[in-house]
Amino acid sequence: MKIKRIILLLIIPLFFISCASTYDPLTGKKVYTLLPPEKEIKIGKMYVPLAIEQNHGRYPDKEVQEYVSQIGERIAKVVPRKLDYQFYVVNTSAINAFALPGGFIFVNRGLILALNKENELAGVIAHELGHVNARHHARFLEKMYGLSFLYNIAAIFISQTRYADLLLQFSKIGAQLLSLKWSRDHEKEADILGIRFAYEAGYDPRGLLDTFKIFESLQKTEAPEWLLTHPLPKTRYKYVQELISKYDLTKPLIVDTPRFQEIKRKLLATKKSYDLYDKAIKILSQKKPNLYEAFDLLTESIRLYPNNNASLTARASIYVEKKEFRKAAEDAIKAAKLDDLYFSPHFIAGYALFELRNYEESVKYLERAKELIPSFPDTYYYLGRIYEALGKYKEAAMYYRQALKLTDGRRGWERDAARRLRRLGL
Repeated sequence: MKIKRIILLLIIPLFFISCASTYDPLTGKKVYTLLPPEKEIKIGKMYVPLAIEQNHGRYPDKEVQEYVSQIGERIAKVVPRKLDYQFYVVNTSAINAFALPGGFIFVNRGLILALNKENELAGVIAHELGHVNARHHARFLEKMYGLSFLYNIAAIFISQTRYADLLLQFSKIGAQLLSLKWSRDHEKEADILGIRFAYEAGYDPRGLLDTFKIFESLQKTEAPEWLLTHPLPKTRYKYVQELISKYDLTKPLIVDTPRFQEIKRKLLATKKSYDLYDKAIKILSQKKPNLYEAFDLLTESIRLYPNNNASLTARASIYVEKKEFRKAAEDAIKAAKLDDLYFSPHFIAGYALFELRNYEESVKYLERAKELIPSFPDTYYYLGRIYEALGKYKEAAMYYRQALKLTDGRRGWERDAARRLRRLGL
């Protein structure tokens, strides 16, 4: 027993040394955390491009992006945690919204199309801000990973070669963050905060209840993705109703605005284009995809909406399969210009330009792809090929090593990379 007490006496001070003290704006008290706000923000920011990639890029309309950001910023003004909140509308048709640690909020195009009024959208955004203000994502990271691991992950972009082994965990952590299933306690806390935030920002908080009704009605056909990560038991509706009844609902509150309806009309105007994209992606995901059928769907999708960056990216990938690299580069470059945070068009543009032996431009796009998602091994392999062709053997060897460390062994270029590395003798 004495030995156990001695060990505890040694561990407890070490725990508090490793923790950072911070002020919790929700409670007004001093708390200790393994992940201080600056590190939480840095980690969240790292995963923004991965979230954008998994949701087919950002919706390529500045007015739509600004509108959702304005709603988010209005609510963010009343929340206790003062972070540099960022709001993104992503291309996916899935009915969902989600957040990353540090204040990065994502709203799916499909969610806005499913809603009827602005206060419904505000209620969902306020709910996601509730998760961030309660530090739910940060607490998950603290629970799952140790202090040194989190600090090293946050330092990946500073020295990618030094933290090569950590890059192997990059996508794994991202997948967990992007599919977190909140407990009922988490949801209850986010509901309490979200209702408060929406109300204090001037919105009628009953918008969240109306959203629940919409989600429940959609369950009869296809369950909204939001319900997969945000459980909606029958007791939750009643509880939220009771929470809202405590607020003064007689004062002027925003229910809907002409701007919301205008933005929704804009999204409806491009829906046919994205429906064709969804059909094409479904075909391309099959074991033996019909490339010609998918290509025709994507071409029609782009005709209907020339700025559909998701369709441009997918068509560029088909051009690559057909070895029409010039056309692949044209589509991918256009998509990359429409969304500088979208990984796939940057990588495809870099690869197509490599095949065209336009090495200078290829490096530019591949380096940007590497910055966006640093765990993708193919990027390093093709950078190695380019630097080898340019006679920069030291750089080439560095990229080949990195590619071989990151690969799952099924990329198709592993033998070639190992052979080239041996030949360089570095």
